[in-house]
Amino acid sequence: MEVNVRAVKTHLSTLIERVQMGEEVIITKSGQPVVKMVRVRRPLRVFGHAAGKIQFRRMWEKPLAEAELRQLIRE
Repeated sequence: MEVNVRAVKTHLSTLIERVQMGEEVIITKSGQPVVKMVRVRRPLRVFGHAAGKIQFRRMWEKPLAEAELRQLIRE
C-alpha cells in the first residue's frame, strides 16, 4: 500500500495496525517513495541459553547468616 505524507499524519494509528498485521506501507513524498514501514520481527527467546553457565553453591536455598549477608552487601 502506498500513502502520502499528509495521509500518514492523519492515519498513523491505522497504518501501524495494518503493518502489525503484516502489510507493508510505502510512504511517498511528491509521488516518490521515501520510506517503507514494515513489521519488526522480534527474535525468539531461546530457553536454556544459560545452561552450564550458572553454578549454585551447595545448600544455596538455605538462608544466609548475618555475617555472610553483610559481606555480600559490601561487595
